Amino acid sequence: MYALQETIRPSADLRNHYNEVSKQCRENNEAVIITVNGRGDTVSLGYEEYKRMKARIELLEILAEADEDVKCGRVAPIKDTFDDLRKILKEGKA
Repeated sequence: MYALQETIRPSADLRNHYNEVSKQCRENNEAVIITVNGRGDTVSLGYEEYKRMKARIELLEILAEADEDVKCGRVAPIKDTFDDLRKILKEGKA
């Protein structure tokens, strides 16, 4: 299972120590939770970690949709699926 490290810092740190916060996000792959008046307000992530997280969420959404298709009986034999893919690929080469 994937667990993202988190650090909590006040908003003043973001304003006064941006380079340090940015480096913490990028190099340590940490999520930095920015607080305002002691309460969580925003989260800062390194760009690469953001892209990985976004890709995981998109994959989970696809898997949830596929699971729903199976539960609702919206399935087809694998042979039909591959036949359809082959047909699409052949049409694309013509």
